[in-house]
Amino acid sequence: MSAVSYLPDFGLDGKVAIVTGASSGFGDRFVRTLVEAGASVVAVARRVDRLDALAAEVDGVAAMQCDVSRDDDLRRVVAATLERFGRIDVVVNNAGMSDATGARADQQDPAAFRSVVEVNLNACFVLASLAAASMIERGEGGSIINISSIHGIVSSAPNHQAAYVASKAGLIGLTKELAGQWARFGIRVNSIAPGYFETELTAPLFEGDGAAGGQRYIERGTMMRRAGVAGELDGTLLLLASAAGSYITGQTIAVDGGWTAK
Repeated sequence: MSAVSYLPDFGLDGKVAIVTGASSGFGDRFVRTLVEAGASVVAVARRVDRLDALAAEVDGVAAMQCDVSRDDDLRRVVAATLERFGRIDVVVNNAGMSDATGARADQQDPAAFRSVVEVNLNACFVLASLAAASMIERGEGGSIINISSIHGIVSSAPNHQAAYVASKAGLIGLTKELAGQWARFGIRVNSIAPGYFETELTAPLFEGDGAAGGQRYIERGTMMRRAGVAGELDGTLLLLASAAGSYITGQTIAVDGGWTAK
């Protein structure tokens, strides 16, 4: 008689994932992690040269150029993924941008605000809805993972990022609503709220040295007194993408060293 295993299944063998913002930072890492777990991954971003390099380095990656702010581009990505692989099991809405220019909200160009919301929130809705339609038609469920931020939970003060904060908070709300709408189809929708990790997007904050930036600012605000390092989102990503998280939906998991627990 074989022993019963109580270890959760984090494997993704035979699954197909789409990851946006895959040309650098979190997105590049997410692609590699999902492939390592057994998935085939469509890596999506605007910088096709970086995507091609990633696909050449990592077996199981298909590169696809896409501007997520364009609905037609997202439709093309979903259609091409279904044509090539016949299914979509996981979507990681990771592409994002910031308005951390230092301008207060009363001085901010409304067009700049709208452009951030378009990428960080509206595009996530469009891709999620397109992918969910195919998941519902196939009848096997799936997982949609939205990459929010700790600044979707708490203010970014003393930094000024009205659009970023609003869009990431909106993404948390959208996560809950979509989870409610699609749960009966076996589609789980969750979000991850990273704290401070050094990426292209956050590099200016790491380079500062004052009340609103720099290593000392990040260390002071984080219970663990350090920024996150590469790989510290992997476990949460795989939990939400795989059968290990089969009873988790509508949740936002902060991976932040304790920043939002203060």
